Parts: sequence; C-alpha cells; structure tokens
Amino acid sequence: MTAANGPSLKTRALGYLARREYSRLELQRKLAPHAITSQELSSVLDALEERGFLSATRAMEQIVHQRKNRFGSLKIVHELREKGIEENLIAGILPGLREMERESAHEVWRKKFGVVPANAKEFGRQMRFLTARGFPAEVASQLLRDPDREEA
Repeated sequence: MTAANGPSLKTRALGYLARREYSRLELQRKLAPHAITSQELSSVLDALEERGFLSATRAMEQIVHQRKNRFGSLKIVHELREKGIEENLIAGILPGLREMERESAHEVWRKKFGVVPANAKEFGRQMRFLTARGFPAEVASQLLRDPDREEA
C-alpha cells in the first residue's frame, strides 16, 4: 500500500499491537482486507514475530489473565483455540487454570447467587450458569453440593 491509500500493513499492525496483544491468526484476519497479496501479509507477520512485536505467548497470557476470574478453563481454552494459539502453549497453561478452577467458580457463584440451591430447579439453573461460564460440570456440581468445602 502506498501512503495515498492509507498506512502500510506494518504501520497498521504496529498500531493494533500498541493497543493490545494479538495472536498471529487474529492479526492476520484484521490485516487481510488491507493486504495486496497473502505473501505480503505473511512477510509482515513473519517480520513482526522475528522482532518480538507479535507473540502468541504474550497474547495467551493476556487472555488468560483477563478471563481467569470470570470464566472456567473450558471457555478460556476454547477462546485460545479460536484465536489460533498453538495446542502446546495451551497444554502448558492448562494445569494452572485447573488448579484455580474451584476457587474461581466459587467466586463467580458467590457473586451471582451466594445461596445453596433450595430445590432441583434452582440447582439446574445454577449448574447451567456455571457450565455456560466454562466451568466443568464436576466442579460446578461439587461446588453447589458443598460450597463451603475447601479443596484439598
């Protein structure tokens, strides 16, 4: 692209990256409409990765940090996969996510409900809420049956 047609791909990419971290796939999707060829887009993304401006690890860490107190591991992992984060990176953070899962689920549940379900209908409602937030069914079920239990 020339200056008359707007900023270059590299300038656009750096502008996006200055605001927040992006995975390669996300940035590729944002820049694709502005690229003349796919080769041009690939070379810009490669150069940004080589220079350390584009990092899947940093993008993943940012997503996890923003979501871990509100969502369960299932939802976070799904989002990471949709953003094109590699499976080996996801596998590396999964144990840490699962370690904090009951605590996060308890906090989300406490803010929304705070009371043990009185009947099956309410139990189902609270279960659906927690599982929709990405918490595994077994974590949600244990929490609703005994919210005061500390996980060993």
